[in-house]
Amino acid sequence: MNLSSAIILGIVQGLTELFPVSSSAHLVILQSFLPDFKQPGVAFDAMLHLGTLFAVVFYFRVDLLNMLKALAPQKNKILNISRDNDPATLRKIFLFLVIGTIPAALLGLLFQDDLHKVFESARAAAFFLIITGFLLYFSDKVTDARRDEKDMNITDGILIGLAQAMALLPGISRSGATITMGIFRKINRPAAARFSFLLSLPAVFGAVLLESGYLKEISYQEAWLYFAGFLCAALAGFLSLKLFFLIIRRARLKFFAYYCWILGTITILVKSDFF
Repeated sequence: MNLSSAIILGIVQGLTELFPVSSSAHLVILQSFLPDFKQPGVAFDAMLHLGTLFAVVFYFRVDLLNMLKALAPQKNKILNISRDNDPATLRKIFLFLVIGTIPAALLGLLFQDDLHKVFESARAAAFFLIITGFLLYFSDKVTDARRDEKDMNITDGILIGLAQAMALLPGISRSGATITMGIFRKINRPAAARFSFLLSLPAVFGAVLLESGYLKEISYQEAWLYFAGFLCAALAGFLSLKLFFLIIRRARLKFFAYYCWILGTITILVKSDFF
C-alpha cells in the first residue's frame, strides 16, 4: 500500500460511511482495483472506521454530553439544543440505542468468519449495493413521516437495530438501512438520521474492537499510512455529516439510490468479464 491509496481509501470511507451508499461496498470494490493494496486481515478497514467514528462523536458531542448528563444520578442542567429534549426523552433514546445495538452485536460475533468471506467478493458487495438503492428510493415515497424522538417506542428501536444488523453485509449501507427503516416507521428524516448515527457509535466501536487483533500485525514501516487513512476518513466524515443533514431535510435520498444502482451495475458487469 502507498500514500495515495491510503488517502483515497480514507476519503472514500469518510464520505460513504456517513452517506447512505455503503462504505463497505466501496472499500471492497475499490480495493479490488488496487493491485498494490494489502492489509493484515481487515486492519486498514478498521482504522478507517475508527476515523469516521471519531467524526460522528465530534459532530454529536453536545447530544452525547446531554445524554450522559441525563443518565447521571445527580441533577445536571441539560445544555440548550435545538430539539429541546428533556432528560426523560434522552434516557429513553439511550435505552433504544442499547436495544438497537444487540442484533448487530450478536450476528457479528456469530458469523464473523462468514462475513469476512463475503467481504472478499466485489460482485456480492455490488449486488447488495443495488438493494440499498431500492431502500433509499422507496423511502423518498414516504410523505407522512412526522414522528420525532419523543414519539419513538421500543418497536422502533428493535426494527432499526435489525436493519443495522443486515448492514453487516457489504453493500447494505448501515446509515441507509437504519435511516430508511426509521422513515418507514414514520419518523421524520432528521430524527431518523440522528438516531441512526448515534446507533452507529457502539456498533462501529464494537466492530473495531472485534478486529483489533489485526492491528497488531501492522508493520512499523506502514503505520504512518494507517494514520493518514484514519485522518482522511475523520475529516471527510465530518464534512459529509454536515452536508448530509442539509440533503435529507429535502427528501432527496433517491439521488443516492441512483448512484448505488449505477455503481453496483457497473461493478457487476466489469467483475463478470462482460467487457
